[in-house]
Amino acid sequence: MPEILPDLEEKESSESKSKSELEPGYLVICWNDPVNYMDYVTHVFRKVFGWNKTKAEFHMLQVHNQGKSVLTRESMEKAEHYVHQLQKYTLHATMERDE
Repeated sequence: MPEILPDLEEKESSESKSKSELEPGYLVICWNDPVNYMDYVTHVFRKVFGWNKTKAEFHMLQVHNQGKSVLTRESMEKAEHYVHQLQKYTLHATMERDE
């Protein structure tokens, strides 16, 4: 009779997923400013996040019309990285804890 082994790979991935869902994340937020043009902000979002034009324009319009856009939720280290990248391009970006 053949031995049946549990599917460990599926169990491990579901455990790591639930662990990451429990960990606090950090929101990367871009704020509106009177300096940068909309096309430039779209360009920066595409460059920093690797987004397509449609997604980058969606977030740029949120920044323009609502004053801010939550761009992503990441670990503290990744969020800091993205904030620094956006600031390098002179965008007003911050991060805040998302619990």
